[in-house]
Amino acid sequence: MTVAGVVAALDREARVLGPAREARAGFEILAGGTLRAVSGMGCAAAGMAARRLVEAGATALVSWGMAGGLDPDLPAGAICLPREVVAPDGMRFATASPWRESLTASVVSRRPVTSGALLTSLHPIAGVAAKAQARRETGAVAVDMESSAVAEVAAASHVPFMAVRVIVDTAHDAIPSSVTAAGESGQVRIARLLAGLARSPAEIVAVIRLARRYHAAIRSLGAVAKLDRLGPRDRP
Repeated sequence: MTVAGVVAALDREARVLGPAREARAGFEILAGGTLRAVSGMGCAAAGMAARRLVEAGATALVSWGMAGGLDPDLPAGAICLPREVVAPDGMRFATASPWRESLTASVVSRRPVTSGALLTSLHPIAGVAAKAQARRETGAVAVDMESSAVAEVAAASHVPFMAVRVIVDTAHDAIPSSVTAAGESGQVRIARLLAGLARSPAEIVAVIRLARRYHAAIRSLGAVAKLDRLGPRDRP
């Protein structure tokens, strides 16, 4: 029996998977046996969480949550089920093909889906020009800050890997500095965000627009969660 271990950077992303049946040290057990860990943002935290899940019995790993768009054609809420993940050092990790194809077939009639490469960055890529440059250099369609670390643990542990990422900020959206500053600790701090907006009130419109994108992304993430296909049907 496949036991999926899901790594999410933020609690809000993780909670769309449903309530925990049981809490353990550093992870939770969901209905059906899926293991879930909320890592915080960044590769180091995600890698630690992925190793913890494998030690707890996960036989497949999922990097789950939000991403920034690099492909100008991807709207907020589009689902990225990538063929491969590109690490910050350029190494590429393939995702499990049958697993990805099964997920894609289940969700493509409900939401826009892309199988293009997913880039993992050590730092937020906030500006429109920086996003365009990242796309030119890597060919990636989206970017996050955790997936390659989860993929690396999966490869080292010889277990299947999948990334499920939903676009929040599109390639046309610059992320306000108040938002990036609020997440510097690895979790989004509302007090820090409000302080940033107080210093830069001109960013309020952009933050409201990003909040709308976020709600669209959460709805798409919830649509995938309802499929009950977070573990591969057949081991690749």
